[in-house]
Amino acid sequence: MDRGGTVAVALSTGEMTSPQGLWAKEAERLLRLQRRLAHATGGSNRRKKTKALIAGLKAREVDRRKDWVQKTTTDLARKFDVIRVENLIVKAMTLSARTTVVELGRNVARKAGLNRGFLKSGGGLLVARLEQKEPGRVEKVKAACRSQTCNPCKHIASDRRKSQATFVCVSCGHRANADVNAARNIAAKHGVTARADRSVLARSVEREPQHGRPPQVA
Repeated sequence: MDRGGTVAVALSTGEMTSPQGLWAKEAERLLRLQRRLAHATGGSNRRKKTKALIAGLKAREVDRRKDWVQKTTTDLARKFDVIRVENLIVKAMTLSARTTVVELGRNVARKAGLNRGFLKSGGGLLVARLEQKEPGRVEKVKAACRSQTCNPCKHIASDRRKSQATFVCVSCGHRANADVNAARNIAAKHGVTARADRSVLARSVEREPQHGRPPQVA
């Protein structure tokens, strides 16, 4: 399972899903309210009312994200015996765009936008909920080079991602959705030993019998 800001979850099976945020009209209303708030007088009733309306829209967005997390984790737990995800440190990722006068950052605006997208996608919350629902069945694997590696030929290059959605291998010519290609690399157990893999499968079978079908991995 690959997590991102544009596409919240991409599976090695090719499935992709993201939480429903605000509708277009709701997003336009939020922008208008934020502009109104910027011009409102501090401490005025107008400012208080505007802040309350903004909080209501943001709460609606959070509720939809939580609902998506609950439904998605339930679906994943039913479909797969082992769920592999990147070992991402979400807090470190969301702080990485910060810069100071002493140490200037690079591409700060772009990084900040990516970080906001990742937080809105609910990727960290989704993994935490999965671990609560399916203890022992969620494996965290190394995230290094997973988006730069061609899944069929395993060649690594930094110029593979032609766009946000397209992955093209400069070695074998393989073309795929970039997030799905990354998810297939994660499912290929990069950084996971065979011994650890067997122990997780043993716990999975003991916890929830699968009636003889082969283990399913996302």
